[in-house]
Amino acid sequence: MNFILKDFSFEELEQFIIDNGFSKYRAQQIYSWLYKHDATNSKMMHNLSDDLKLFLDQNCTFETLSLSNQSISDDTVKFLFKTESNQYIESVSMLEGDRHTICLSSQVGCNVDCDFCATGKMGFKQNLSTGEIIDQLLFIKNHIKAPITNIVFMGMGEPFLNYKNVIKASNIMNDKNAFNIGARRITISTAGILPKINQFINEKIKYNLAISLNASNDDIRDKLMPINKKWPIKDLIAAAKDYNHSHRMKITFEYVLIDSINDSIEDANRLGLLLKNTDCKLNIIPFNEIGSEYKRPSNDTIENFVKALHQVQQGFRILVRWSKGTDINAGCGQLATNE
Repeated sequence: MNFILKDFSFEELEQFIIDNGFSKYRAQQIYSWLYKHDATNSKMMHNLSDDLKLFLDQNCTFETLSLSNQSISDDTVKFLFKTESNQYIESVSMLEGDRHTICLSSQVGCNVDCDFCATGKMGFKQNLSTGEIIDQLLFIKNHIKAPITNIVFMGMGEPFLNYKNVIKASNIMNDKNAFNIGARRITISTAGILPKINQFINEKIKYNLAISLNASNDDIRDKLMPINKKWPIKDLIAAAKDYNHSHRMKITFEYVLIDSINDSIEDANRLGLLLKNTDCKLNIIPFNEIGSEYKRPSNDTIENFVKALHQVQQGFRILVRWSKGTDINAGCGQLATNE
C-alpha cells in the first residue's frame, strides 16, 4: 500500500514515522521539505538518511496530480489536473492588483445538483484526498510567480461533503511550518450542508465561512438548489447568526443573480429584510453562462437590484463580484471537465 505523504497532518506524519521505526524528528524534516522547499521526491530531501529515503520511495506517494491542460485569460489561469485514479479536476489562479486568489476543488464533480452550476451537471464521482487538495495549491504556487494571498474553496464540489479532508488541508495551508497562510485568507463556501455548518461552528474552525444563498425565498431556492428542501433558508439564517456570535466575524452570503429568476426589485427587497441583523457580507455574483436555460441579467438590472438593496439599508456590506476568466469557463459556476 502506498501512503500519500500530504494526506498526513503533522501529528499523523510523526506517528507514521515512529510506527515505521524512524526517529520522531524526521517527521519535521519531511514536513519542511514538502511545504517549505516544495520537494517532489526523496532525493531532494538531503538531510534524510538513506534508509528513510528508501522507505519513502517504496511506500509513499509524493505527488498526486499531473497537469493535463491549462487555459489563460489575461490574469486568470485555469488548470486541468489529472488524478492518479484518472479523474479530472479544475483549479483557478486569479491575479488582481496585489491579490493572488486561488480557487480550489474539493471533489470530482458534485452531488448537490444546483441547477445553474456546470459542476453539478457532472454528477458526483469522488472526494479528493487531503493531498490532492494540497497539490493544487503547490502546483499553482510553483507555476505562478505572484505569492498566493487568498484561498477559496469555490471550485468543483461541495467542500462540506468532504469536510474532514478540506479542514485538514486548510489546517496545513494555515500552519506556520507549512504555507503560513492566514486563517482570515482562507474561505470555505458551502451550498448549505446544515449539519456540517453546525459542526464547523461548534468546533470553532477559524476560517471564513460563505453560504450560497441565491434566492430570497424557499420557492425559488427549491428550484435552483434542491438541497433547500432539506435545509431551508430560515435554518441557514439561524446558523449564520450562530456563526457571528461564536466567531465574532461576519459570515458571507453569495447570491448568483440570474435573469428573470431572482433579480427583481421584489427579490432585492426580500433579500434585504431576510439578512437583517445577520451582520453579514453579501456578494452579488452575476450569473456566468454554462449553456443552459439560465442567462445573466442586463447591466441595468444588476445595477437596479443592487440599488434597491442599498435602499433597504439593513447595514450589511454589498459587493458585486464579477467573475474573472469567464471566456475560458473559469468563472464561478463554470468549472466542469469534459474528459
